[in-house]
Amino acid sequence: MPQISEKIHELTVGQLAARSGAAVSALHFYESKGLISSRRTAGNQRRYARDTLRRVAFIRAAQRVGIPLATIREALAELPDERTPTREDWAHLSEAWRSELDERIKQLNRLRDHLTDCIGCGCLSLDTCVLSNPGDVFGEGRAGSRLMVDKGRG
Repeated sequence: MPQISEKIHELTVGQLAARSGAAVSALHFYESKGLISSRRTAGNQRRYARDTLRRVAFIRAAQRVGIPLATIREALAELPDERTPTREDWAHLSEAWRSELDERIKQLNRLRDHLTDCIGCGCLSLDTCVLSNPGDVFGEGRAGSRLMVDKGRG
């Protein structure tokens, strides 16, 4: 990974891509979605503040665990503009997602533990299908698969 001198306070998009591991196109996408920002030079080139490296790392980590970009953007909007975010700032943001991630972990564990039953179920409306139809809630209305919306009732 290329080192960037401490004297450099702004990064080009290429430097940011090299240091963060994100593609230039991803950085442009993040910027278009309001997740990161840059200033333009007189030659219309993007320049990113050094703390954008931390923001990109945060975005990529959040994406890896399935946090939607809109949620990431809301979280990043809480960070201070006047200073580089601290470890406490990042901890505050990630703590807000803990319960959501815990729920996803439960769902993934349930999927792992019951995947064979789910695939073997076929119609996904049996009371044994704890993934798509826990407690046979679809079977309470009537027999048969209820995962497709009936045209007459939908």
